[in-house]
Amino acid sequence: QVQLVESGGGLVQAGGSLRLSCAASGRALSSYAMGWFRQAPGKEREFVVAISWGGITTYYTNSMKGRFTISRNNAKNTVYLQMNSLKPEDTAVYYCAADPRSRLSSNKLDYDYWGQGTQVTVSS
Repeated sequence: QVQLVESGGGLVQAGGSLRLSCAASGRALSSYAMGWFRQAPGKEREFVVAISWGGITTYYTNSMKGRFTISRNNAKNTVYLQMNSLKPEDTAVYYCAADPRSRLSSNKLDYDYWGQGTQVTVSS
């Protein structure tokens, strides 16, 4: 079993930045693809970005490319999401997820493990 805990969310003004972290316990993440998803009130959970097990390959949703950066430190069993130039429409609960089959997928059904989420609120 893998337990994921997100942190780093909060309230920020439009144009600001936040860095989210996802710390894993229970098993090493070094062979897992990792993804970030988000869910705004009343909306479906949507894919943001994924990173391969070795951190070499990433896969971004087009609207986030250039503003968000995913990275990972397998030695620390942690994945990060750096978010810059935040907009009010980025307001959501952000979740990290782990795919033990390492598929680098945008489909939330491909991820077996999920964190509890961290709230990001961007004010205008």
